[in-house]
Amino acid sequence: MKRSLLAAAMVIYIGMPAGAASVMKSYSYFTISGKTLSEIEDQLSSRGPQVKSTGRRHPGATQMEFTSRIGYAEEAKGCRIVDPRVTVKAKLILPRWGQRARADGDTRLIWDTLSADIKRHEESHVVIAKNHAHELESALKGLYRFKSCPAAQAAAKALSEKILAKHDRAQIQFDRIEGINFENRIIRLLRYRMERIDAGKIPG
Repeated sequence: MKRSLLAAAMVIYIGMPAGAASVMKSYSYFTISGKTLSEIEDQLSSRGPQVKSTGRRHPGATQMEFTSRIGYAEEAKGCRIVDPRVTVKAKLILPRWGQRARADGDTRLIWDTLSADIKRHEESHVVIAKNHAHELESALKGLYRFKSCPAAQAAAKALSEKILAKHDRAQIQFDRIEGINFENRIIRLLRYRMERIDAGKIPG
């Protein structure tokens, strides 16, 4: 059983117990040019990944695929689900700025702040997916014995659809909140980065 989602762009890591649902994560990059913020913005709008759910291009995106592998064991009293495993394949698509060395210090500062926030945002989409994959796997393990294997398969399918729909809503809600808070968040991050530069903790 597979389910795909392309999450819109604009980290907190949550540990999972041993044996929990797994995530296979990869990265790809698209290169943008430009030496000013206006040029960079235009490049992100024209070269960023296109997200089907919005029909627009974004500064970054995450492609995710859920795969459930479920065993069914026939017994004298019916059928039971055996060792369900849920895996998420996540591909993060992020921008890479090709003209950083030729831009002025203020533009580099804003880009470094924005780029880090784009990556954090996409990593957060993966965390949301992993949490729901873990929830799905645990719920499938909670299904026990059915009168027949077709009944067990139907129950597993219904449960999977319910939790994956919940996952989709969580991703949409996350994007909505991030969009509302974008300006305040970037200003706060810029101030924090400038403080670290002034303190000599990161290069300017």
